[in-house]
Amino acid sequence: MGLDLKWTRRSFMGILGALTGAALNSTGTLSFPAPPKVDSSKIMGFGASGNVYDELGVTTVINGQGTMTVLGGSLMRPEVEAVMALAGQHFVSIPDLEVAAGKRIAEMLKLPAGYSAMVTSGAAAAMQSGLAGILTGNNRKFIEQIPDLTGMKSEVIIQKSHRNPFDHQLRNTGVKLIEIETRQDLRKAVNEKTAMMHFSNFANASGQIKVEDWAELGKELNIPTFIDAAADTPPVSHLWDYATMGYDLIAYSGGKAIRGPQCAGLLIGKQELVANALLNNSPHEDTIGRSQKVGKEEIVGMVKALECYLAEDHEALNKEWQGRLQRISGKVTTLSGVSTAFFVPDIANHVPHMEIKWDRDRIKISAEDAVQTLRQGKPSIVLATAEKHAFGDKKDSLTIASFMLQPGEDAIIADKLYDLLKAHSAS
Repeated sequence: MGLDLKWTRRSFMGILGALTGAALNSTGTLSFPAPPKVDSSKIMGFGASGNVYDELGVTTVINGQGTMTVLGGSLMRPEVEAVMALAGQHFVSIPDLEVAAGKRIAEMLKLPAGYSAMVTSGAAAAMQSGLAGILTGNNRKFIEQIPDLTGMKSEVIIQKSHRNPFDHQLRNTGVKLIEIETRQDLRKAVNEKTAMMHFSNFANASGQIKVEDWAELGKELNIPTFIDAAADTPPVSHLWDYATMGYDLIAYSGGKAIRGPQCAGLLIGKQELVANALLNNSPHEDTIGRSQKVGKEEIVGMVKALECYLAEDHEALNKEWQGRLQRISGKVTTLSGVSTAFFVPDIANHVPHMEIKWDRDRIKISAEDAVQTLRQGKPSIVLATAEKHAFGDKKDSLTIASFMLQPGEDAIIADKLYDLLKAHSAS
């Protein structure tokens, strides 16, 4: 399967990283710690070389695109790996662990009274199990028959501009998505079949009904509201803002900003709805979510990842990420015809980004070809062509998000990109 290097919803959304116990690198700047070294001398067979990817013939990449699922999300903190290893040493009741972890998470986030949480196998799983719980309640017959919705409500209202590939998880339950555009449309669409109102937060700007209004309308119409906020941190307050707004269920990715396990996510919401979502999820058998297994290690890892994420210095990290981009900019803009612009997305991936464009009359390579050449080089560097443009209009340009870079990788990107553009320069 080829790697899509254009900015999809998850690429534009999915860019946030965080650091716990931030360390100083050799230049005295704040940065992510390098991945912990494993003593390969103690490993026999597969892994003995110290690089399992080389042994499998898979190329590792310098990640200048962000917390993309297709690239493996983010890198877990050593603290998270440590507690996951501890969790792997014992057996435990998974449903009991989910309830206990959810209680601890609610306490850490200071969620409103009556809210809880559960760890899921990603934000997509949170969407599916959360909706399933709304549809079935705790009715065992309904839980076993879904996506056959006989006897259940069967419609979910969504703004037309909020449709995206990730609402497939909603459709998995058997519901029909009812598209609306205006408040009047919404009121007309509500009927006895309406189960839920769904909101895709990254599309807030494009819809006529905004995020706070959607929650208020749900209360007024007595319809549960769900918000997909998969990569909507930072700011860290987004972990509780939507519950405070009154959303009944909220989905987050665990392996992006929070730097938990890549195969984990969070479902936050009203206690009864979260409990019903768990009934529709692994480890319970004959459920729509049985395939969405989340292990004891991931559940414990998410608790630790959240603890670390809440404790870190987000302002200092943003300064470091901006500094990395400025260092890259300082190198490539020494080439005639190359310019850069900095921006921070308004919703999701609320961290420093940089767009790079060049005069095609002077440098004769397209942004798409530049991305592909860097991806195929050694080392392999993953950047993106721009869909959102800091320059204000459609340009043939690249974007870089620096927060997933390891120490020194910004210099590598600067050198390789400089060399590539210079090699195609007409001067």
